Amino acid sequence: MTIDTAAEVAPDELQRLLDAQRAAQAADPIPDAATRHNRIDRFVAAVLEHATELAEALEADFGSRPTTTSLELDILGAMETINFARENLEAWMAPTEAPAAMGGAIPTVIQNRPKGVVGVIGPWNFPVVLVFVPTVEALAAGNRVMIKFSDMAPHTGAVFARAVASRMRPDEVVVVNGGLATATAFSDLRFDHLFFTGSPKVGRMIAVAAGRNLVPVTLELGGKNPAIVAPDADVADAATRIAAARLVNNGQVCLCLDYVFVPEAGKTAFIEAYRAAVLSHFPTFIDNPDVVSIINDANYTRVTGLIDDAKAKGATEILIVPEVEKQRLPDAKGRRIPPTLLVDTPMDAQIHAEEIFGPVLVVHSYADIDEAIAYASAGEHPLSSYWYGGDTDDFRKFVLNTTSGAVSRNDFALAYINHAAPFGGVGMSGSGAYHGKAGFDTFSHQRPIAQSNLPVALAPAFVPPLTPERIAGVAAAAAAAAEQAVARLASPAN
Repeated sequence: MTIDTAAEVAPDELQRLLDAQRAAQAADPIPDAATRHNRIDRFVAAVLEHATELAEALEADFGSRPTTTSLELDILGAMETINFARENLEAWMAPTEAPAAMGGAIPTVIQNRPKGVVGVIGPWNFPVVLVFVPTVEALAAGNRVMIKFSDMAPHTGAVFARAVASRMRPDEVVVVNGGLATATAFSDLRFDHLFFTGSPKVGRMIAVAAGRNLVPVTLELGGKNPAIVAPDADVADAATRIAAARLVNNGQVCLCLDYVFVPEAGKTAFIEAYRAAVLSHFPTFIDNPDVVSIINDANYTRVTGLIDDAKAKGATEILIVPEVEKQRLPDAKGRRIPPTLLVDTPMDAQIHAEEIFGPVLVVHSYADIDEAIAYASAGEHPLSSYWYGGDTDDFRKFVLNTTSGAVSRNDFALAYINHAAPFGGVGMSGSGAYHGKAGFDTFSHQRPIAQSNLPVALAPAFVPPLTPERIAGVAAAAAAAAEQAVARLASPAN
């Protein structure tokens, strides 16, 4: 298959697609449950009917990525979250009653209304699932969707666009491919909501573009995800679990652990157990068909540059591959960076400031658990934090004193896997959330509809004349409110 990676979509064509979706939405502004189910089912069928072709395209885009890995993680991995949305759609759509104001005289109902046309911009590391899920949740909320597929996965983007077009009208869901110019024009469109998954660097640009049009935006980003092996943990077991977590998609996951703190006394045991675990997954590496390549030359150069910078500043590099392969790795032609530990890495190394997105783990040791917790709590907030050990006072201290999008104990990405839990970052790791009800709410406008059963109107009470009686009454009410506030401060609870 030949793909024109330079092909761009003109801004006026993007605007035409948006206008067509907006007109279609205006004709059916609040689609019923049957319509929403039908759109979801057609969209899901379109993707699943082309699942094998998509997996093959993903292997072409990565250079090496097992089709089984793509089927498991990038396609079928979406299905529990999608099925959860389908099963709960009617309940989420139903209006809810807010407590009535003015002693029950102003009943208020909250209507869950579609926002309109949603733009979804996907990443390259899991380019299918990370547009698949938000699109389904936007459809569940009754919206139309325009998808900008990652230009770093052009073969997959071509298949995905054809798959979606086989079942969906362009005024329902449409897929746009193209490079930087298309992505820039896409983010400049006046959507009713813009959803982006990617790096904080690009997220800033998306937020600026959306801000110009006052478009609400959800940013799903990443960060330096920490892991702490607790004093009470089984170090070897923790190392085995962490090795698997680090190597998902060869480390090219926004939820992967970037660094780990282990007790000083367990540092050697951790390294040996980590080494054994990696070799159990990858007994060979250079020619192993199960290895996922680094996505492109630029990222290969970036990750190897982080390793070289750390080594130059004094870090010890541990390559975890058979001895005979060490002279052949890393491999620029195949974009294969071997599983690597960096030990005793100085704090001025660039790898401490940049998300790795490769099979590299930085190992720190601690004498006091408070040192590790303090380090994890400093700096920008990550997308996920990890704790390996018991549900102890130390763990609760960790949860209390650190901020992250989610916390997982003793395993990888647990909050992401739970399709009923909201998924999203905080600060530099993102804003907003999706998955389950959180996704439905993200793409819905909760509109209050209030009615008055009062015998007189409220508005005249807020306009002149300001009679002496009214002035005195307001002053007395303000004084009483202040007295009550001060009294609360003096109560035993404070």
